[in-house]
Amino acid sequence: MINPKLFTYGPVVRWERLFEDLEGQLAAEWESERAALDSEGERLRLSRVRLHDRLVAFAGTGVKETVSLALTDSSVLRGTVDAVGTDFAALRLDMPSGGLALVRTGAIASLTTSEVALMRAARPDAPPANAGLAERLTLGFVLRDLARRRVPVRVHWLWGGAEFGTIDRVGLDHLDLAVHDAGAVRRTGEVRAFRLVPFDAIAWLSLERGETPALL
Repeated sequence: MINPKLFTYGPVVRWERLFEDLEGQLAAEWESERAALDSEGERLRLSRVRLHDRLVAFAGTGVKETVSLALTDSSVLRGTVDAVGTDFAALRLDMPSGGLALVRTGAIASLTTSEVALMRAARPDAPPANAGLAERLTLGFVLRDLARRRVPVRVHWLWGGAEFGTIDRVGLDHLDLAVHDAGAVRRTGEVRAFRLVPFDAIAWLSLERGETPALL
């Protein structure tokens, strides 16, 4: 005797498999569409991210990522980003002599670091604790503090080369530099030249080990 279930079992299984295949296809199409939307949204978000935002992310709290900054004066500085102002970044130098570099943002040619660090900086989780204050600071404000405290600096010119001296006064977009030998105290007899220097002529300024501008 022929079992009637033999005539129904095959078609039922085929229909179930067909529905499963359709559900799988729909799920795959939905995932593909969602990925496309996410990708488009990510591109739109990145189109609004500034270089300043990426630098601020490197100055965030937690483990600091070592970066290499190539500058327009052909210098390559290696260290960690301590703080970022409106038009400069403070880099804690990774070298035996140590010290701090105040780098004009406009003088940065490139930043080299790991791929993971670059991706993290493109999607910062949270700003650093002092971001609200530091991000409002200008290079001029920081230099006025150095001038007030008579902190000697080495000024690295945009076209290459550097001079050591003490900042006498700071204007809106320039400074007065008393040029003297490193290690010498700023006295009239020690000063070789008095220069009026536009900020745009400066690539970066280096401070000796232990010297740090206020509020950074």
